[in-house]
Amino acid sequence: MFKTLKISVGLVISVSMAILATSIAIVNKLEHSESVMTVVADNTAALSNSLALQLSILMQKNPGNNALLSSVFQPVKEHPYLLSATLYDNDYRVISTVQPKQSLKFDDEAVPTSPENVPFGIAQYEDVITAHQIIGSSLYPMGHLVIYVDTNEVKASNSTRQLIKQVPFILAFWLLCTGTCFFIFYRLLSPLASLGKFTQEVYESKDYALRNSIESSNEVGQLARNINSLLDAIEVELLVNFEQKQTLVDQQETMSRLANFDSLTGLPNRQFVLDNLRLELARAKRNDEDLLLLFFDLDGFKGINDSLGHETGDLILIEVADRVKCLLRDGDLFARLGGDEFLVLPDRDASTEQAQRLATRLITAFDEPFELRGLSLTVGLSVGIATASDAGYDLSELMSNADLAMYRSKARGRGSYTLFTPDMVESHKRKLHLANGIEQGLLNDEFVVYYQVKVSNEGEVVGVEALIRWEHPEFGLVMPNEFIPIAEQGGKITAITRWIIKQVCIDMPDLKQWALTPFRASINLSGHDLRSNQLFDYIYNTFNLYDINPENVEFEVTESAYLENFALSNKFFRRISNMGCAIALDDFGTGYSSLSYLTQINIDTLKVDRQFVTELQTSERSRLVTGAIIDLAKRLSLSVCAEGIENHEQWDYLREHGCDNVQGFLFSKPIPLSALVRSPCRYDASAMA
Repeated sequence: MFKTLKISVGLVISVSMAILATSIAIVNKLEHSESVMTVVADNTAALSNSLALQLSILMQKNPGNNALLSSVFQPVKEHPYLLSATLYDNDYRVISTVQPKQSLKFDDEAVPTSPENVPFGIAQYEDVITAHQIIGSSLYPMGHLVIYVDTNEVKASNSTRQLIKQVPFILAFWLLCTGTCFFIFYRLLSPLASLGKFTQEVYESKDYALRNSIESSNEVGQLARNINSLLDAIEVELLVNFEQKQTLVDQQETMSRLANFDSLTGLPNRQFVLDNLRLELARAKRNDEDLLLLFFDLDGFKGINDSLGHETGDLILIEVADRVKCLLRDGDLFARLGGDEFLVLPDRDASTEQAQRLATRLITAFDEPFELRGLSLTVGLSVGIATASDAGYDLSELMSNADLAMYRSKARGRGSYTLFTPDMVESHKRKLHLANGIEQGLLNDEFVVYYQVKVSNEGEVVGVEALIRWEHPEFGLVMPNEFIPIAEQGGKITAITRWIIKQVCIDMPDLKQWALTPFRASINLSGHDLRSNQLFDYIYNTFNLYDINPENVEFEVTESAYLENFALSNKFFRRISNMGCAIALDDFGTGYSSLSYLTQINIDTLKVDRQFVTELQTSERSRLVTGAIIDLAKRLSLSVCAEGIENHEQWDYLREHGCDNVQGFLFSKPIPLSALVRSPCRYDASAMA
């Protein structure tokens, strides 16, 4: 009877403990698998959000650049469980895709295979996790990102790992319990009941930090200690799993922070502020309230970056952020959009007058230079202010309006603010229309060269200056002071310069036949032209093509353009001079105070700026400067040409002081070639008096 009882009790204990240990292992396995799948789903969401953000930024800045968009997917190939990641346009046409491994075949009824059927956000199926993310915003989508992640491999790897870890514990526990059955006595049944109650508590509470308090040297005590050891092992495994999950959570938080905040300044970034602006615009529209936006960038920052390096530029940006923060209220949103562009969204109760006062404080705050690395560096602000009501509460239009106002400030001389007005939109549209029409205008011969004569002291025409005009089919005659800056900003100025050079070469036979004496046709070059490596070759080949004598051509460049590109200008004009062309320095006296550069450059003519000529009769300072320029040119063996001559008194003064040549409305406005060849080649000073 005793033996039977021992065996029976031993068998019951062995089977019960084995079942209990296996149950704990299964529960732990199930919880572990669920935790892993949750982490994989969260990781997939983070990956989807990160890719969507990058793709949104690239598609905004570089629309149509599929190669650049495809490069974003390259790092994703290393994802261990990724089946595919595909970028679609709004019509679900594939733009770019990546499949790091052979995709699993699954039934469309179990897992949607068509991208339009994949639900938005994260969806979990039996074997696959899907992520469907809109690129851009729901209001203005630019495409769709669809990701498939394989869960079979995750489940298999984790199941195998958990089984390997749990089997030794289960086996050891079962063997231990079986061995103790032969030493069980009646007095051990009570501790066994206590152990059973304890294990039940652990199972129900899932609190693996609990420990039994049975103290005994026999098999029951050993069993109790083994159960505690098993719980120690389980607790350690759970702690490891928790730490791994926490690491993934921290990584997700880091990615979220990087997605919403600028890493350099710590300010909210473009995506963050745009998301908030959408909410604020919707709220303001519902409540029939207005919303103000200040947009600004730094004046002179590019020069600091180029001359002192990006590290110094980064320090400037950090100091700018700190300086602006001190001027804002707690309710104001301040963000860095990128580069040296910043945005301030004042608190809801801010008025237009308050926004203007804030803009004034911002501009004034930057009067004081930054002291960095022993250098005193000054940057200014150009501020644009826009209202939500003027933009119809549309985010894109509000940003565009603020940007237009900011660039209007820059055009006014920088260090100022401008409040957006609706007429700026039409002006901007005109600029865009002109910018987009330059290339086609050159192909359609919409441009025409006008010539203004240059007259010697004796009244003979000794040259002409080629000046371009645009006979626009929609806007009529467009002057160069409007479209030349647009062409320079759009990188199209060199194409215009080439067209002028070619046209002057075509007109040269008519010009030479009209002129009584040898003369030069002057062609203006911009600073962008001096940086073109192919322009000299084009000039050389065009002269050969049209059989042009280089001595009949003079190239003009402004003082500021020459000195801003000093090394390139010297190299370019040295080649031009060696070819036989003359070189004139235009707008002399307005750009730089130091004259030491005159000993280092190769020029033939100094052109006195029209502002000095205009004030000859009213300003003693202008007369002194003009006389000094003429005297300086004579000492350097340079020719002098004055522009802007509008009356006979100005011409008389310049002749008396030794000016070699003049040009201006007194003799002729810029006129087409057809009118030029019918105009006189000589002007009688006495007859014009």
